[in-house]
Amino acid sequence: MSATITTAAPRAVPTRAPAPRRSAAAGVRRLVGNRIGSAVAIVIAVMWTLPTLGLFVSSLRPEADIRSSGWWHAFAHPAFTLDNYQRVLGGSPSDNMAVYFQNSVVIAIPATLIPLTLAIMASYAFSVLQWKGRDAVFVGVFALQVVPLQMALIPLLRIFSGSGVAATFPFLPLWVAHSVFALPLAVFLLHNFMAEVPRELVEAAQIDGAGHVQVFLRVMLPLMRPAIASFAIFQFLWVWNDLLVGLTFSGGSKTVQPLTAALAALAGDRGQEWHLLTAGAFVSIVVPLIVFFALQRYFVRGLMAGSVKG
Repeated sequence: MSATITTAAPRAVPTRAPAPRRSAAAGVRRLVGNRIGSAVAIVIAVMWTLPTLGLFVSSLRPEADIRSSGWWHAFAHPAFTLDNYQRVLGGSPSDNMAVYFQNSVVIAIPATLIPLTLAIMASYAFSVLQWKGRDAVFVGVFALQVVPLQMALIPLLRIFSGSGVAATFPFLPLWVAHSVFALPLAVFLLHNFMAEVPRELVEAAQIDGAGHVQVFLRVMLPLMRPAIASFAIFQFLWVWNDLLVGLTFSGGSKTVQPLTAALAALAGDRGQEWHLLTAGAFVSIVVPLIVFFALQRYFVRGLMAGSVKG
């Protein structure tokens, strides 16, 4: 009896498909694209920074040099002085820009905090609380953005001039004017940011026994820091650079007028002191630059909020 020995056929081993090689042309295009994008970004940054550099250099030059040559000549023939800043910051009490600088700080900080505080609470009411007519009211608040500020200057001026409030609280009209016209945009922006917060966080906090006050303070506010910082920067810069509201509601009093009003009158009645505008303008942009760079991290996060989900 003979035995038959059979051998099994070898099992085919699957081979891994070779990874597709990146095209050399695609790599070149990506490299060139990155370099071109970086070059364009550098050019834009230089174009935005160059006027500020020229303003700073001009503010340090003598009056004769400012009137006779451009600021770039300072590098070939350096001659710097602080006379322009001394005249701007050390003038008479009525024309001293330090007083106007203080006025701008007193105007800008409350005019930023008031609408920001009200808008945060209103955005919570519109996005978290459930109440009848919520959507209709929100649409009405959003529609108020189309009302231009110039249309309400005379009615607001009549209200404050006839009540005598401005005599007791001279900065109150400016705070109210800036706040009421900043509220619609602030409510809209903060509401959209708060609406992106997952409802599960609110429900989990409520299950743990947290009320609306605790949810607002412990859940929403920490998450809304980027959006709050973004609007705070916009509003502060808007109020700081404003001239129309400052001239309208100051009543012509130099003790209330902002820094922009001092800059408008700094050149003199006939423009004979225009060289002082360089120092005055640089003084006026110091605080906005500090605020922007201090809150830049939150500002960028606020702009990117809601753009990427995941």
